[in-house]
Amino acid sequence: MIRRATVLFLAALLPLLAGAGQAQAAGYRYWSFWERDGSAWTYATVGPSLSRPADGDVQGFRFSVSEDSGDAAKPRGAAGFDTICAKTPAKDGTKRVALVIDFGTPGDAPSGERPPAGRTACAQVAEDATTAEALASVAEPLRYDSNALLCAIAGYPAKGCGEQVATDGKDSSPTETAGTAGTAGTAGSAEDDGGSGPSVGLIAGAAVVVVLGAAAVWQVRRRA
Repeated sequence: MIRRATVLFLAALLPLLAGAGQAQAAGYRYWSFWERDGSAWTYATVGPSLSRPADGDVQGFRFSVSEDSGDAAKPRGAAGFDTICAKTPAKDGTKRVALVIDFGTPGDAPSGERPPAGRTACAQVAEDATTAEALASVAEPLRYDSNALLCAIAGYPAKGCGEQVATDGKDSSPTETAGTAGTAGTAGSAEDDGGSGPSVGLIAGAAVVVVLGAAAVWQVRRRA
């Protein structure tokens, strides 16, 4: 009798634990920052406000929902410097930086917004200019939050900044932001800082486990 009650208890417990784990799956909606290395994109190791590209460099930005840098979507479209800056001749005291700006897909867009078409631009800026300055020269308005997180390029998106979203793209916690994703203008790793405590789903699951456990014990004693 005890064995049967234990089996029933475990059978009820497993789907609850699985559901609690699934409820925590989430990503962040933000602008990621990339550098062109030959024919491939590599995730930038510093933010655009710290990056100082050289004349002839190609850099990119991509708006998307991702859990971290490991699954972040790369910029799409033409990425060759000679193509992007073909009509911008070299000039003394300046440098040319080719920028690829990918506004992402409708599936990654905030509710009620639609991403503009992707674009490329050749920023001709001072020799010591940062990527953030190069971007500002060709894609205003830019928007940053109080932590210097890059929130919008060319006004997109109109609101929101690194918010946490469920894996289906729907907002799951609008007040949480992507931690270090884009701090000081960077679009770095969007990992959860883990400071929000246990999730509601986990607490609810634990409560159900306690109730089921008490019920199992009561059944055993009743039938003894």
